Amino acid sequence: MATYAIGDIQGCFDSLERLLTTCTFNPAQDRLWLVGDLVNRGPKSLDTLRFIRSLGAAAVTVLGNHDLYLLMVAEGGAKFRGKDDTLQAILDAPDCAELLDWLRQQPLCYTEGPYCMVHAGLLPQWTAAQARTLSREVEAALQGPDYREFLRNLWGSEPAGWSDDLSGWARLRVIVNAMTRMRFCTPEGVMEFHTKGETTNPPAGHLPWFEVPCRAHAESVLVTGHWSALGLKITPTLLALDSGCLWGGQLTAVRLEDRRVFQVDCSPGEAQPLLR
Repeated sequence: MATYAIGDIQGCFDSLERLLTTCTFNPAQDRLWLVGDLVNRGPKSLDTLRFIRSLGAAAVTVLGNHDLYLLMVAEGGAKFRGKDDTLQAILDAPDCAELLDWLRQQPLCYTEGPYCMVHAGLLPQWTAAQARTLSREVEAALQGPDYREFLRNLWGSEPAGWSDDLSGWARLRVIVNAMTRMRFCTPEGVMEFHTKGETTNPPAGHLPWFEVPCRAHAESVLVTGHWSALGLKITPTLLALDSGCLWGGQLTAVRLEDRRVFQVDCSPGEAQPLLR
């Protein structure tokens, strides 16, 4: 059995199919770990959702910001941001309700052995175990009877930092923003959401979240996506897998058992204009 961790798909289903062929993925014995952002901007978000859902226990996925955006749009918590969104086919599909219900059941953070998979990253105060516990708080809101109210209160970038005293929507919003949107933060864990570029040009007083010294999760191996400008980055404690397929780069898989890297170029017709 092999476990393949795969970067942001964002509706690039043709690239995903080619990557799985390259990996010789067998759903009867192998597993996929998906770092979130299954949907949006690529041309085949509906096909991607249907396929991942059909894999059942052979696929483990965490939610990314685009996946949550889909849920928010569906429940009136956000409006379409522009013509580059490619979610309408999902919303018009006869199985839309089933797909969105399945998406709501997915976690923000998944831990197994030394690994912690999360779309964006973890604040420096959090161990992987604490992050999994905090993820469960969001999962309870997202899967509970009042999930529509949660989605309607999710939008926003404040508070920008964590405190154990946070409660209500503010507490859940910080957890979601850290795990699905963060790139840079201060050593104290205050997040900055405007800068999306490479690590060489951080905002003043901020660092890439994975370079903050004395991080509580420093002993865990973080498996992430989200940061296409960072590209594929592999260190002893980080597998950052968003290699920019959507922007004409590659879709990447790393086999966790031996860290072998598999990549395919973005399929024709899937690459979008570079508007990061």
